[in-house]
Amino acid sequence: MVEKMNARNDAAETAFDLDDAVIVALGCNDKGAWSSCIEALEAGLARFRAEGVDVLARSSWWSSQAWPDPTDPPFLNGVAIVSTAQDAPTLMRTLARIEDVCGRVRTTRNAPRTLDLDLIAYGRLSGDLDGLILPHPRAAQRLFVMGPLAELAPEWRHPLCGRMARDLADAAEVGRDAFPLRRA
Repeated sequence: MVEKMNARNDAAETAFDLDDAVIVALGCNDKGAWSSCIEALEAGLARFRAEGVDVLARSSWWSSQAWPDPTDPPFLNGVAIVSTAQDAPTLMRTLARIEDVCGRVRTTRNAPRTLDLDLIAYGRLSGDLDGLILPHPRAAQRLFVMGPLAELAPEWRHPLCGRMARDLADAAEVGRDAFPLRRA
């Protein structure tokens, strides 16, 4: 099935095959050196092309309480559908390098972070690739991932359960407070 880009990505009426979709989730709840979390996320996205990753489509930014600790600063999240010649493990290393360049400091698990990039899906690939588990094992349960993905590709099907992104967003149990920011 082919899904066209949404209006936010109307520069070219490029289409992509959802069965081959490479999906990256982005998150931020520590603006770091930037003036805002939006600026930090945009800086992360801007690095993709230099790292051999082309953004085909991207969602709006979504706001939600921090998870699992709602006393941490709130998060902004989004999803990008990308194209790359890199295999999944190489892409994951690339995403970690982009996080580092953008100032991510790894302290404790789930601590506030300047940039969090997760590989959600790499086409229909599934399984454990030397510690990289695809599709992302918890993404389907998170509205702050499935909501933005459903915004881009509502008919994308999860490689394991076969449910569509829009249905996973409706059923998501984590981050139920997530909502898209208004576009400028």
